[in-house]
Amino acid sequence: MTASSVRSSNSSAQDSLIRSVDRLLPLVGVLVLFGVWWLIAISGFVNPVLLPTPIATIGTLITGILTGVMLPDFIATVLRTFSAFLMAAAVGVPIGVALGSSEKLYRSMEFLIDFFRSTPASALIPLFILFFGISDFSKVVIAAFSAFLLIVFNSAYGVINAKQSRILAAKVMGANRWRVFKDVLLLESLPQTFIGLRSGISISLVIVIVAEMFIGTEQGLGKRIIDAQQVLNVSDMYASILVTGILGYFLNMLFLLLEKRFVHWSGK
Repeated sequence: MTASSVRSSNSSAQDSLIRSVDRLLPLVGVLVLFGVWWLIAISGFVNPVLLPTPIATIGTLITGILTGVMLPDFIATVLRTFSAFLMAAAVGVPIGVALGSSEKLYRSMEFLIDFFRSTPASALIPLFILFFGISDFSKVVIAAFSAFLLIVFNSAYGVINAKQSRILAAKVMGANRWRVFKDVLLLESLPQTFIGLRSGISISLVIVIVAEMFIGTEQGLGKRIIDAQQVLNVSDMYASILVTGILGYFLNMLFLLLEKRFVHWSGK
């Protein structure tokens, strides 16, 4: 074996090792979190009744998954989250694109968008209860409203900030206003629109959890968390919080993958 082939083999092995280490990097934060949690739990600074160890919490989580007791609450939260998100996206994206394509129209609505976007959605829960009662629909509408504002803002911002050089190039080549809008503005706005969609699904989950906690419901992770807290079943409470965090993480990763798949030209 020649020296060059040995160097090539060593380089390939090093590259493979680096790639393997890079894949494990997301676990560092998880290990740090559980390590700090475990140290606090065994230190005695916090009452063990109020803060079980990570092992005890994960054991409760696994038991809840294997026995299926968490499944109805998980499904209920997921269905509400996606219902709110789809409602917000179906209305928010077209309105955001329309607003962004007309500077005067956007400026006329800018105050309302920023006002409601800056208002905590949880503060509006009593208002939505007055209009829609305590039904499942009210929980979905509250979350959809919050997601709608983020999606509208990001969709409009994406159209407004489309690269003028590409718009001018399309006009020089003879494209009419519709072709410029369809083939340039819409495509240019997609990266920012996906940011809005990713933020929208996250805020939908957050508001659904909050609504499940404070608006009457029979099932949902939010209800499970608040019920466990009220009866001091802290292991189940922390396990439900972990499920919520894991769900939010995977929803975010799903939209990152979709963004890479459908907006692969972003930044180019």
